[in-house]
Amino acid sequence: MLHKIKQHGMHFAVLCAGFLAASVIWGNSMAAVEARDAAAKVLAPSAPGKQVYSSGGAVLDISNASQGYVMLNYNGNNSKVKFRITAPGGVTYTYLVTGYGNYTAYPLSGGSGNYTFTVYEAVSAQDNLYSAALSQSAQVTVTNSFSPFLYPNYYVNFQAGSACVRKAQTLAEGCASDLDVVTAVYHYATDNITYDNNKAKTVQSGYAPSPDSTLASGTGICFDYASLMAAMLRSQGIPTRLEVGYVGNLYHAWISCYISDVGWVDGIIQFNGTGWTMMDPTMAAGQSPSSFQKFLAGNTYSVKYLY
Repeated sequence: MLHKIKQHGMHFAVLCAGFLAASVIWGNSMAAVEARDAAAKVLAPSAPGKQVYSSGGAVLDISNASQGYVMLNYNGNNSKVKFRITAPGGVTYTYLVTGYGNYTAYPLSGGSGNYTFTVYEAVSAQDNLYSAALSQSAQVTVTNSFSPFLYPNYYVNFQAGSACVRKAQTLAEGCASDLDVVTAVYHYATDNITYDNNKAKTVQSGYAPSPDSTLASGTGICFDYASLMAAMLRSQGIPTRLEVGYVGNLYHAWISCYISDVGWVDGIIQFNGTGWTMMDPTMAAGQSPSSFQKFLAGNTYSVKYLY
């Protein structure tokens, strides 16, 4: 059967200015506080080959599905391939396959339940027609609900030797808590990454950010901001969701973090010393058009995808 696939991906308009995150502001304390361990805690996804499905050039390894991810390696000859994951509840994630000949990790963001994995190969690029090269369903039990948001994956791509991991460790040194690390990473991103208006105008569907590239260039769009912060925080052992959805009718990307004794600190949140209030760090960074800032301030945020 042939299928027409529209990459849900990232149709970023120029107004998609930055990401949403969490910032925590603390007062000074006279009491000495022991610093947390700032050493990087990078989890490495693997494909051990214990439960593998293959067809044509597609090899799907779900051996570590219980850890919240699967691995796909495409080594076929088709120049245009997509990987679709249908999660429990029917949410469908579609990825443009890149990096042929190497395994790539994809998150199981829907938690435990029945998943369907399908690899599509292009039949006609002109008509955007695809045929299924591999299709497999599996019942998955994710043993740690935080795992999908601690491992690197397709959209939050980092490893132990990544520059963003080293920078996160530097920022975390001397921090007393995970909240302090979130604060340090947040302020670094908003103070040092400039919004790239030209990229926002020209970015293609299926775009995948590179945290190290964003760090090196000092520029990016909302997806880049969110991916960089997610990589840095995950490398410090802080569960972080890269969230994609809508602000009103605008497609946007932001993050949420899990802090012990606090829970999930969901996007656009700032602690002012007495309570939680709404805030968009894009506005804090001062890089977005004023029209976008006003738009964000007047609309609610709705999550569609988690990575």
